Amino acid sequence: MAVAVAIAVVVKAFVAQAFYIPSGSMIPQLEINDRVVVSKLAYDLHDPRRGDIVVFKAPPSQQPLQPPPETGVSGVLHTVGTWIGVVTPSTEDYIKRVIGLPGDTVEARAGHVYVDGRLLIEPYLPSGLTTADFGPVVVPPGRLWVMGDNRGDSCDSRCFPEGAIPASSVVGRAVFRVWPFSHVSFL
Repeated sequence: MAVAVAIAVVVKAFVAQAFYIPSGSMIPQLEINDRVVVSKLAYDLHDPRRGDIVVFKAPPSQQPLQPPPETGVSGVLHTVGTWIGVVTPSTEDYIKRVIGLPGDTVEARAGHVYVDGRLLIEPYLPSGLTTADFGPVVVPPGRLWVMGDNRGDSCDSRCFPEGAIPASSVVGRAVFRVWPFSHVSFL
């Protein structure tokens, strides 16, 4: 049992981690209660790319007040359950799609997103979905402009006072949906 726990801790810390989807901000790609596996190694090999689905630490303005952590056996069980993705975690992590990279100018006009003045082709969005106008915004160095696929119901770079998120806050790239079994797929 100790070896299994040690392996789980090492895998979670350095390789991959399961995450629970608590909101509808990524519908239709990800539904509420889906579970995804996030690669923590992806960005050791390359920088984030436009279109990647990333998990990142919530910006300071979005971090909720947390109750004191559980202690004892129940605390350990809660922590292990969160690590393997069977217990609902806190809302300290967000999942969104990378839209703008450092130096990009991002804006939405007439219902569409433009990057550096060119229409962004977004095949992952449902036909007819529009995006409310914003920007233009220049993505600062070391930051990423992220947006949920459910454009009308997503708190993302458009509503964060910080705007673009620090690239250093990215936990990893979502690579695989593992739950529900009927919707298992690569992302």
